Amino acid sequence: MKLSKPIILLLLLLIHSCITPFVPEIERDKELMVVEGLITDQPRTNTIKLSKSLALWKSSSPTPLKGCTVWISDNLDNVDSLKEISRGTYVTDSLQFKGEIGRQYTLHIITAAAYGNLSYESDPIEMKPVPPLDVCYEKELFIQNHQTIEGCQFYLDTYDPTNSCKFYRWEYSETWEFHLPYDVPNRVCWISNNSDEILIKNTSVLNESRINRFPFYFISNPIDRLEVKYSILVNQYSLNEGEYLYWERLQNMKEQSGGLYDIMPATIPSNIHCLDNPLEKVLGYFSVSAMSSKRVFVKDFFSNPPANGMYNNCPFDTIYGDTIIGGNLGSFLWVIIEYPDTVPRIRILTNKRDCADCRVRGTDIEPDFWNDDQ
Repeated sequence: MKLSKPIILLLLLLIHSCITPFVPEIERDKELMVVEGLITDQPRTNTIKLSKSLALWKSSSPTPLKGCTVWISDNLDNVDSLKEISRGTYVTDSLQFKGEIGRQYTLHIITAAAYGNLSYESDPIEMKPVPPLDVCYEKELFIQNHQTIEGCQFYLDTYDPTNSCKFYRWEYSETWEFHLPYDVPNRVCWISNNSDEILIKNTSVLNESRINRFPFYFISNPIDRLEVKYSILVNQYSLNEGEYLYWERLQNMKEQSGGLYDIMPATIPSNIHCLDNPLEKVLGYFSVSAMSSKRVFVKDFFSNPPANGMYNNCPFDTIYGDTIIGGNLGSFLWVIIEYPDTVPRIRILTNKRDCADCRVRGTDIEPDFWNDDQ
């Protein structure tokens, strides 16, 4: 039977009238406990951060929780108390506590009276072993602004012959040295950046726990990263399956468009629970991971346009002779080029501080590890 156009239009109107818009109920003002914490098998300070956040925490800043009682216990009845070093930040004593592979750890929290003296506890988490890793890099050409650029692609490899570690997470920190193109007092500096990506891998579906040439980072906009000297430190963590699923869901959430109906942090299960109110949602995860690290230095020459081009607009004014510059010198004006032997004397000024002082972008303190490659 063939329907006429008027009947089709009528059916569409009836169908549309039966659709009721769905508006989800969201507790916009509900405060949620936020826990960020990681303990490793390294002889270093471990940090736990506690805060309160609104359910729609993307639009609000968490409030640090001060005055809480925080401790960590293991399955051998050892207990280690954490000390609050700043509002909401609690740390272990690096001389007293270090995670041990094979042990199970539980985080305990009692909030201060101002927050209800509520008790929170994590699930017991076993510290899984982690194998060593290797990191390498290769040059890769790509086109940017009609120019051929040499980028730097980093790969990592790891293999656990015992097949004990099946879930991995990585994070990295990059450091590079850069020089200003002018002979100014603060000319040489270093910049360090920490990764903000979620890098995870699951080998449980494979015959062996082996990862080859995993491309975890690509420098596609070198600027001055690769001009003088560059180094990257990669940390590899062992995960249990529960924590892997936690990071995987966070990764999926990050890839969403960010709309109201996307996955929200409150929908991602935590391994921390409120003992006084089992129905209360808690954000975050108490991570227990063994860690291995690898640092590499990039020693190749990259034939890219010089980074000094970013300072082309530095010169602002030219002073001839012994003219005395007013009180703005060192505050709003800086000398970047000086010709003291010319007649008359010439000084070139800039009104951009980052052209005269590299500390605007970085630090003039050389990292302790900077000469480890020699």
